[in-house]
Amino acid sequence: MVSKIALITGGSRGLGKNTALAMAKQGIDVVLTYQSKQAAALEVVNEIHAVGRKAVALPLDVAQVKTFDAFASALQQALQTHFQAEKFDFLINNAGTGLTAPFAETTEQVFDDMVNIHLKSTFFVTQKLLPLINDGGRIINISSGLARFALPGYSAYAAMKGGIEVLTRYMAKELGARQIAVNTVAPGAIETDFGQGLVRDNQEVNAYIAGQTALGRVGVPDDIGPMIASLLSENNRWVNAQRIEASGGMLI
Repeated sequence: MVSKIALITGGSRGLGKNTALAMAKQGIDVVLTYQSKQAAALEVVNEIHAVGRKAVALPLDVAQVKTFDAFASALQQALQTHFQAEKFDFLINNAGTGLTAPFAETTEQVFDDMVNIHLKSTFFVTQKLLPLINDGGRIINISSGLARFALPGYSAYAAMKGGIEVLTRYMAKELGARQIAVNTVAPGAIETDFGQGLVRDNQEVNAYIAGQTALGRVGVPDDIGPMIASLLSENNRWVNAQRIEASGGMLI
C-alpha cells in the first residue's frame, strides 16, 4: 500500500512537532516546515526516521506570501526526491505565533502581522498547494479555543482564528467536488512555549486555567497531536466542515 504524505507548517516545535510525530506513528510520511529553527526541524525529521517513516524539513515564512510560489516548487522537488511522489495527501495549516495585547493598545502593524501570519497564510498557502494535494485528501486548519470564549488581551489573535473557522467551511464547500475534507481543530490552553510559555511557565496562569477546565488541568501537547492525526484516518473520512475543540472542557 502506498504511504500517505502529510505537510504540516510550523512543525519544528510545540504542537506542530507533536502532531508531526503523532502522524508518523500512525504510518504517515511527513514534510514539515520551519521559519528559522533548522536544527530543531532536523531533530524532528530524525525522530520521524526513528519510527520508520520518511520525513523532510523545508523553510517557509508563512507571513511572506510572495515566497509561496518558490515554496511550492521546492515542495514538488522534495516530494519527487524523498518520497518518489508527485503529490501529497494531508495539509495541516499549523504555523503561527501568539500575541497578548489589550484591544486599546493593539497597533495596526501588530494587527497586520496577525493577518499575514494566521489568516492570509492559511488562505494562500492552501490555494497555492491545491494542485499538489491528491483528490480525497484532507486539510486541517488550526484555530483556538479563544475563538469561542473571550479572555482579555487576545482580540487580534482570536479574530484571525475566527476568520480561519469561517474559511474552513468555505474550503470544505468548494473542495468537496475533489472529495477533500476540510476541518478546524481548536486547541485550548496547552503547556508549550507558545506565547513565551505563559501557560507552561506561569504557575498562577496555569492554576487559573486548570480551575476553569472540566477535566481539572491544563492541556499538554500529547492531548492535541494524536487527536489531529486521528482525524486523518479512514475512520473519520465523513467528518467535514467541522470545528472540533480540544480543550478538556475549558470555560464551559
